[in-house]
Amino acid sequence: MFVLIVASDEGSARDVGGALEVDERIKTLRIASVAETGGHGGLHPDAVILISNANPATALGCTTLRQDWPHCPILVLAAVAAERDIVTCLDGGASDVIAMPYRPSELRARVRAQIRAFANSAEHVFHIGPHRFEPATRSLLNGVTSETVRLTHKESEVLKYLCRAGGGTVSRTTMLREVWGYKEGADSYTVESHIYRLRRKLEADPARPCFIISEEGGYALVGAPPRHWPALRVVPPVSLAG
Repeated sequence: MFVLIVASDEGSARDVGGALEVDERIKTLRIASVAETGGHGGLHPDAVILISNANPATALGCTTLRQDWPHCPILVLAAVAAERDIVTCLDGGASDVIAMPYRPSELRARVRAQIRAFANSAEHVFHIGPHRFEPATRSLLNGVTSETVRLTHKESEVLKYLCRAGGGTVSRTTMLREVWGYKEGADSYTVESHIYRLRRKLEADPARPCFIISEEGGYALVGAPPRHWPALRVVPPVSLAG
């Protein structure tokens, strides 16, 4: 899970990042202001956290973030949490507002809950290199040819599982258990045949795959958002007004 933290205060961002990364599944990246998000459009976070006071400027920040990531969960950590400020943030595009000081375990739980809901929504998409995969519609938009390819239910489930592995190797045994519900010892040909069909739909040259790579005992997806994102990074603050 990749969480983008937007905060002008380096110390607050590091505290929040550290609190989130107690959960080893969560990796964070910091940018200094909402104005900086324009240069990070290539990122595909699972959630965004905006650290600020709950005021109209924060609502403006939520609106700007929502333009960059229309469906991604946006959580606001607010030093001021009066009812009208919470309403302003929510109306501005926030998915949730959490008052500071926050409880780290609750923050992690709220982030996971938002990501879980987003992952199960019709708006959730995965980007595989230049391609766009929409599990809800079982469609794959080829970013090179602009053609849309339809996937079968199981093809979609296999590709989604590989995406969520974040570049890690998924064994055939794991795939059989998690996607098909088979017990140990089942024939792995079922997985191999689905991988073969997915490569024909995803790869420019299925015989020389660039995205679904064979690994020892299984497969890995190259080009999906990785599990291990860059360490928390500091960039110079940029004023929202600028």
